[in-house]
Amino acid sequence: MKMSGVALPRIGLGMAALGRPGYINLGRDTIFGKDGRDIEKMQTQANLVLDTLFEKSLELPWIDCARSYGLSEKFVGEYLKNNNIDPDKVYVSSKWGYTYVADWQVSLEKGAPHEVKDHSVANFLKQLEETNELIGDYVNLYQIHSATFESGVMDNADIHKALHECREKRGWKIGLSVSSPKQDQIIRRAMEIEVDGKKLFDSVQCTYNLLEQRPGPALLEAHNAGMDIIIKEGLANGRTLRNDSIAEYAKKLACAPDSLALGCILAQPFQPRVLSGAVTPEQLESNLKASEVCQTLQSDPTLLEAIMKDCLMESETYWTDRSNLA
Repeated sequence: MKMSGVALPRIGLGMAALGRPGYINLGRDTIFGKDGRDIEKMQTQANLVLDTLFEKSLELPWIDCARSYGLSEKFVGEYLKNNNIDPDKVYVSSKWGYTYVADWQVSLEKGAPHEVKDHSVANFLKQLEETNELIGDYVNLYQIHSATFESGVMDNADIHKALHECREKRGWKIGLSVSSPKQDQIIRRAMEIEVDGKKLFDSVQCTYNLLEQRPGPALLEAHNAGMDIIIKEGLANGRTLRNDSIAEYAKKLACAPDSLALGCILAQPFQPRVLSGAVTPEQLESNLKASEVCQTLQSDPTLLEAIMKDCLMESETYWTDRSNLA
């Protein structure tokens, strides 16, 4: 198994916005334009950001993909192989459970999905082989993508067994990602699941940020139970960058708003690892400075508490606003 005895990286690069042309992040047209998102251009942009990750990261470079992030696994696999990156010199996580169906279109007809969920055993085995073909030598962690009660995956003993067998056979850690106002409930249910006397889930990837803080207590419980805590959407799809309170605190601390927003997450007691959604080298470099901000905030817990309190939104409102970004 890879990574034995090696500290897990705290900040990684999520490929959701680099592996496909359409995504909900605010300000996307400013960076990519409305027409310049063909596969070659997107892969070139992904390579630039990956170059920055390997050049600027002070820890083991970490990349997070998914089967539904367009061509993210293909882009990452080709980058790692073309640059002769040893599997022990990178941490790679990916996800299964959604199939990308947007055919490389930036936008679709109203109501048409970019991805389709299927948490069946058959789809797991299919997507497992697809992931293995593209990045199998590099994978450290394989996650259920957006586990929900409604999909049935939390109570499906057959899929639990298949995930357990994957861990035993391949040495990949097994995790789940969660979304929606029910994240805390799903996390607590995940902590209960065992196969052959062993806890099934090694990690959880959760939406948590200055605006959406509801999962915090559940994440602390999971951390105390030994789970690896990964945070996605730490900038709330760009919404934290348009928040006046965050901008004011960042000005006082002489840091960028994105560095502050991610630094506040890193400083949480559940000791999370955080994914950057950067799509340019400059964005990633700024995101990586969150580690410095984290140290400042940990030395001044009163300030951290004030920032968290001033930026908090109601969870239901947060998710309603997020759905309107799509």
